[in-house]
Amino acid sequence: MTTPKEAEDPGRARYTYRLRVSSTARASLLAEWARCRWIWNECCARSKKAHAEDEKCGPARLDKMLTEARTANAWLREGSSVPQQQIIRDFAKSRAKALKDIKARLPQRQRAGMPKYKKKHAADPSLNYTQRGFRLKDGRLHLAGGTVLSVVWSRDLPKPPSSVRVYLDSLGHWYASFVVATTTDVLPATGQDIGIDWGVKETATTTSDAHDLPHAQHGKNAAQRLARYQRVMARRKPKRGQPGSKGYREAKRQTAKLHKKTARQREDTGRKWAKKVVTDHDRLAVEDFRPKFLAKSTMARKAADAAIGATKQALIHMARKHGRELHLVHPAHTTMDCAQCGARTKHALPLSERTYACTACGAVSPRDKNSARVMLVRAGLNPAGADRVRAAGPPVRSQREPGIPLLGRGRIQSVWDSALIGIFRSWSSPRSCSAERPSVVR
Repeated sequence: MTTPKEAEDPGRARYTYRLRVSSTARASLLAEWARCRWIWNECCARSKKAHAEDEKCGPARLDKMLTEARTANAWLREGSSVPQQQIIRDFAKSRAKALKDIKARLPQRQRAGMPKYKKKHAADPSLNYTQRGFRLKDGRLHLAGGTVLSVVWSRDLPKPPSSVRVYLDSLGHWYASFVVATTTDVLPATGQDIGIDWGVKETATTTSDAHDLPHAQHGKNAAQRLARYQRVMARRKPKRGQPGSKGYREAKRQTAKLHKKTARQREDTGRKWAKKVVTDHDRLAVEDFRPKFLAKSTMARKAADAAIGATKQALIHMARKHGRELHLVHPAHTTMDCAQCGARTKHALPLSERTYACTACGAVSPRDKNSARVMLVRAGLNPAGADRVRAAGPPVRSQREPGIPLLGRGRIQSVWDSALIGIFRSWSSPRSCSAERPSVVR
């Protein structure tokens, strides 16, 4: 086995901090956003005109348009050119993505869509500044144009930031999001491996009972208060074209506040669990689960409350940050394979059947626990480093699922292609009908 290598480019991460904004700074930020919003809408109009006249509308032409607009309008010259240029970059990137999807003939529901106009009362302010447009001095954020903001430094920045985004959220709070080059903080080796299987009843089932993540039900706990605020909004909903009453606006604010609190609770739970798993294990075999299809099923509400996608991303981020070895395993047939002998059932198990019983070797275990052990086997990790996984002999790999190559520390690799090849091979394999792999008796 080769020695794992350190990741050469760990990437970048965002560090977000709350801002204390004075009335003067708030007025300055809103005025700057008004200019940037006007430029965005001008880009949308120019893009539609270019499409009608069959012309090009790239970043170079938009930059030329900005130069002409700043020359003609003193109102634009009052603001800094940095956020104005950055919003043109954002528009060009968004338009290029939409054209790429159209050229690739993607289905309409999968396309990004062309950039749309930003309405005054519908679009929240968001200003981007590059390194030449801001500086940090005496713990305060100085933006181009003379705007000075007080930052609530909840933690230190590991390195000098390369850019910053100043934005307003739905609750009226201002934040500064700094882009910083990430650093790898390698943790001490433990010699332990773990397999992780995602689910709805339990968000994560692992080969270690101490690291299972139960369903926190943050959304279910907040559902009663959320329904009360939504009833208040329904009773006081204004007529079309009329402003909402004070009670309607307050109920709307409380609804947004509750939604944000629930989202933060889910994020906090996922991060703490990921930190614990990464600290206690050197190598991780994680199911590469895509929970998007659950949104169209009867489990949509509970699956959304479980926040599988956010928890998975938190685990990947922690593994990269602390230099752990992580494998993403294709989820195909993980509930049908036996972790002990590698036998596979001929039919998929129904969700109501929560116990896996292998008729080839006689192993009986909870369904999700067996799937978590299958993750370890497919990843080619040491089964002896996990709880209740067969340690005698070499790791057993299913012949239908090729082994996953070992990865360097801090690197993450998906094995979708390899697993699909194994599935196609299994369709033509004579072993699928042999007596060595009998179906599970239901």
